[in-house]
Amino acid sequence: MNKEIDLHKFDDIRPVNNDEVKDAIEELLANDDFIRALRYIKPDLDREAFAALMRTCKTKEEFKTILGYDAVMTVAKKTTFSLSISGRSRLPKGSPACTFISNHRDIVLDASFLNVMLYDVGYGLTQVAIGDNLLVWPWIDTVVRLNNSFIVKRGVSGRQQLEASMHLSEYIHHTIKETKESIWIAQREGRAKDSDDRTQSSILKMLNMGGDQKDILSNLMNLNIVPVSISYEFDPCDFLKAQEFQLKRDDPDFVKSERDDLLNMETGILYNKGRVHFTIANPINPLLEKLDPEMEKVDLYAAIAGIIDKEIYKHYRFYPCNYVAYDMLTGTKRFSGMYGLKDKKLFKEYLQGQLDKIVIPNKDEDYLRTKILEMYTNPLKNHLAIED
Repeated sequence: MNKEIDLHKFDDIRPVNNDEVKDAIEELLANDDFIRALRYIKPDLDREAFAALMRTCKTKEEFKTILGYDAVMTVAKKTTFSLSISGRSRLPKGSPACTFISNHRDIVLDASFLNVMLYDVGYGLTQVAIGDNLLVWPWIDTVVRLNNSFIVKRGVSGRQQLEASMHLSEYIHHTIKETKESIWIAQREGRAKDSDDRTQSSILKMLNMGGDQKDILSNLMNLNIVPVSISYEFDPCDFLKAQEFQLKRDDPDFVKSERDDLLNMETGILYNKGRVHFTIANPINPLLEKLDPEMEKVDLYAAIAGIIDKEIYKHYRFYPCNYVAYDMLTGTKRFSGMYGLKDKKLFKEYLQGQLDKIVIPNKDEDYLRTKILEMYTNPLKNHLAIED
């Protein structure tokens, strides 16, 4: 049994404690917006029977394994052709807590899918980092904390940002070392909307801040970082991401609204993703041991980010759409042997269907098409680059 977090210093960002589960569940059951949202994935929901089931959950572990697991698998069955994981042999032996760092495709489902698959293979559930910009309604905040998520504060600046980063880092170190729970965090703030996945040095700097060692490498090694490579055959939000690229191109001051975030969450959860695969990559501690701790900090962070990126690139899984997109974008037939005429026809139809969903002023279809093609091509380009 993991220790409860009883340090009040983390109350503002931590998940609920088990003695708070009952009240959190009652708060959700009294919220019509929560029930309405749940009916998106469970249209035949019997509210009274569901309430009775929720009330059987006395701990957040029970909430996650009974209700959270069922919700995620319901989404997977409705919106994916397959959901799979490989690389289980690379998971740390003896179940020591680790920090999973992955590329980021879907706002909600990346960590949710990873958690259910880790649970299925007997590894255990992780705590999940989630940005406070997504907590647009109080019930969402309650749900994510019940699901063992912790909050990343965004939208703060200057000294407040420094303090928030230190606070978050201390919490992550506390969770790994004291409560012995693994965590998941994306390699960058927000999704890489063009799928050109690169670990931000700022994430590594944040992770280092709360360590109790004097050097960067020791602090990060204490977190047992394990990269995870995520591959979606289709990204239901690809047209929304392309749309945002044009809106930002046409208006540099454009900023997404809360409504935009909700639409991205809803679209990502409810629509087709095709085949989805996660690969547990190699833990990076053996590679960190080979780095020179006397390197300039900027170079050291860049080297660590490069190690994580290479592990993610190396373990992508590719689908016909990636090869078709590459050849369409580059005007070549380099990968024509990796797909058939039917694959190409289907992807072109899919691409046009996504473009048709975009309704904005001065719609630049050529630009939008290029942006979507880049999303499906960039993972393949990065994979090829590490092989050269």
